[in-house]
Amino acid sequence: MNKNWPDNLTFIGGGNMARSLIGGLISSGFDADRIHVADPYEAARDALANDFGVHVYESSSDAAEHGDTWILAVKPQVVDEVCADLQSAAVKKPLVISILAGTPIHRIAQALNVDTAIVRCMPNTPALVSKGATGLFANDASSEAQRAQAVALLSAVGIAEWVDREALIDSVTAVSGSGPAYVFLLAEAMMDAGVAQGLPEDVARNLTIQTLVGASEMLASSEQDAATLRKNVTSPNGTTQAAIESFEASGFRGIVKKALDAARDRGVELSK
Repeated sequence: MNKNWPDNLTFIGGGNMARSLIGGLISSGFDADRIHVADPYEAARDALANDFGVHVYESSSDAAEHGDTWILAVKPQVVDEVCADLQSAAVKKPLVISILAGTPIHRIAQALNVDTAIVRCMPNTPALVSKGATGLFANDASSEAQRAQAVALLSAVGIAEWVDREALIDSVTAVSGSGPAYVFLLAEAMMDAGVAQGLPEDVARNLTIQTLVGASEMLASSEQDAATLRKNVTSPNGTTQAAIESFEASGFRGIVKKALDAARDRGVELSK
């Protein structure tokens, strides 16, 4: 058991991201009997109880009474309503970890009507397979121990990295929060191009997936940076150079930057 884990943990919301965190924590040794989950839907509660053996509640306030750390995992549009229901339990000043997209810390604190430790996080969907990437920012009310606890919990499904300004959470969203979709788009394009050149669909799919997995593993395990690894694969006047030059001539880097800027800017708009 991780020494930084809380004694009891409450999830407010039992959707896909909550399920991935619960599964990751239990796989890492967190006792399911110490996890409490609130969800308004009976089918979701039954699935959580059956799949993980956690305690489930229809009422957010009932679940919150059992946890000294809360993970807010509801839809952003209902955060005010949910936090209003949590105000009486929030008097005990729990650590609140929010994984709500586009929801700034001050809004959560205002809705809870309490000055408590709040850590805002932006995880991504590969957390579902324990390969997540999460960016975190903590408010001034958060102690070092509480920050360590947030990292310990989010690290159960991948990596967790701090940013020193809350505004940078929007950049985290652009890079890693939305990032899996960019990879899936690239995969789509590679598969389609392979099929257009005559490869069977299943062969194009398998080769594309393994190429992305293999390249990612090389990048993660190598001491060399991405630019160096790319150059190592690019033989002079070879096939890879022809493809890279085509990418560059089409403004590939500018396209990627423009896309990430658009994602960041949309995050800023949602926060307002």
